[in-house]
Amino acid sequence: MASLGVNIDHVATVRQARRTTEPDPVAAAALAVLAGADGITVHLREDRRHVQDRDVELLMQTAAVPVNLESSCADEMVDIACRVRPHQVTLVPERREEVTTEGGLDVVGGRDRVASATQRLADAGVLVSLFIDADPAQIEAAAALGKAVDGVELHTGPYAHAWVDSGGLRASAEAELCRLADAGAKARAAGLRLHAGHGLNYQNVGPVAALPGMEELNIGHSIVSRAVLVGFEAAVREMKRLIELASRPGR
Repeated sequence: MASLGVNIDHVATVRQARRTTEPDPVAAAALAVLAGADGITVHLREDRRHVQDRDVELLMQTAAVPVNLESSCADEMVDIACRVRPHQVTLVPERREEVTTEGGLDVVGGRDRVASATQRLADAGVLVSLFIDADPAQIEAAAALGKAVDGVELHTGPYAHAWVDSGGLRASAEAELCRLADAGAKARAAGLRLHAGHGLNYQNVGPVAALPGMEELNIGHSIVSRAVLVGFEAAVREMKRLIELASRPGR
């Protein structure tokens, strides 16, 4: 069954809207764990638009589950990751002007930069995952980096957008799901652990959770949005239950 990594970035987004001290994303992480989260994901962006260095430091001191730190390949961010040493770092692309991550990391075009970052992290004893599009060339490039890379997180944004545009798991969304399945099979054949995330919500998570070999789903915005209405623990429990149902044999 796929594990659930709860991304707490957008708890920090609400806090930073007023530059105050609440809501505290680290407190939200504790509630997520109480509700059954298997891990906590947090993205420390170069522009510090939501999560702050203090959040990462405190999370590393208090989290009762593995922490997955999303990071760009920038030297400053890799320095921080090597110092705090989370359980896992997921390397992601980053542009200052984007609202949220818009695509996967270009491992093919940025091989030297990605290779340098992954090796530094691996040398620090940190597991490394690469957030990439469901593109065979990107998977091959990730696998070519060798033992420094533990797994890949497939970008599920195109699937999520197709789901919205088609009103559910219809032709376009089904095609994107097939791309994810094919990419996942290729990643697993290359010895890479399979993760997925971006745009997953309570309506579309099931088919992705059910993909063969899916080990980890990282979900944030939809859980935080749901939590505004029902509370953080209830929102996490609901997502966890959907993943468990999708992962049952013979579903």
